[in-house]
Amino acid sequence: MPQAAGSRRAVAGWLADGTAFHAPIGEVVTDGDLVVCHLCGRQFRSVTAHLRGHGWTKDAYCAAFGLERGQSLEGTATRKLRAAAFSSRLLFEPAVRDGSANGRARARAGLLAADAAAAARGRSLPEQRRRKAGLALAGVSRAAIAEASRLRAARHIAEVAASVAGQAGYPTIGELVRARVNAGASLTAISREAGLHKDWLSRHLSDLDPAAAVAARGVAAVARSADAEARWQPALCQLGFTDVAGYLRERHVERHQTVNQMAAEIGVSQHAVLCALRRHGLSPEPHAGRRYQAREREASTAAAVGYASVYEYVAQRRAAGWGWADIAAESGQPESWLRRRGSQAAACSG
Repeated sequence: MPQAAGSRRAVAGWLADGTAFHAPIGEVVTDGDLVVCHLCGRQFRSVTAHLRGHGWTKDAYCAAFGLERGQSLEGTATRKLRAAAFSSRLLFEPAVRDGSANGRARARAGLLAADAAAAARGRSLPEQRRRKAGLALAGVSRAAIAEASRLRAARHIAEVAASVAGQAGYPTIGELVRARVNAGASLTAISREAGLHKDWLSRHLSDLDPAAAVAARGVAAVARSADAEARWQPALCQLGFTDVAGYLRERHVERHQTVNQMAAEIGVSQHAVLCALRRHGLSPEPHAGRRYQAREREASTAAAVGYASVYEYVAQRRAAGWGWADIAAESGQPESWLRRRGSQAAACSG
């Protein structure tokens, strides 16, 4: 194409391979019906036709200077002339007419968009597209962007769930999970069978089908409890117990054994004993043995001196002017032990 009037533009920079460019990366500079060539800085009605003189193709040119592949490199007047010429061909050339009809049909069916997405997969965005996206997002709030992303993710998760359920022969993901869980499968196993990440159902089932998630958790909890208590049975049989609840009640509630003592006796972890206590409605008491002994000591001391509690005894003796040595001699308990009870009694009364 002939060059229009005007001087050559100055060098704007250099590419990584040392090639100079005369227009900004990611931008097409126009002047009316003329377009600036990045390679030489001159203006043309069609840079596309001019590129042959540089030995470049349009695809290579767009890739090198950050332009979208579909970006026109022609001026407005040239594009109008080409559009008019194509309109005539569309009317009189059957091959062009048939090709156009086929393209419109593919576009309506979404096939062109799918082909474009597949072709762009793994390819970095050109600078021109990045700038357009930045301008488009500049007027959108962060909350709106986050909400759009959330909705897009939710749609994707729902599509995956529907696909998995359909491939397994179930109408919904909830029906699939209920059937497989009742057959003894875990959510992890179901996820892996479907070719998903092992935690996929654990993360998303509550949003997809809350009732199925609750049912799955209930079945899993029962299974875990049964498995956990089955590990206790050999030790319980040796100790003469038939069930876990009876053992816990006798050891912890009646004999005041600690969690550590029971864990060592059964051969399980302290966490397992704590879980078993809660599972059977028993409250774990820290330092059960020592606290029981302390209560027994207080009760026996109070009974020996004729009082309902050792705290009442100490408080009345101190109020009557007794010294700690006299109280210790009467009760048979160390002064330090009595002083602690006196401090606790004073704190409670205060």
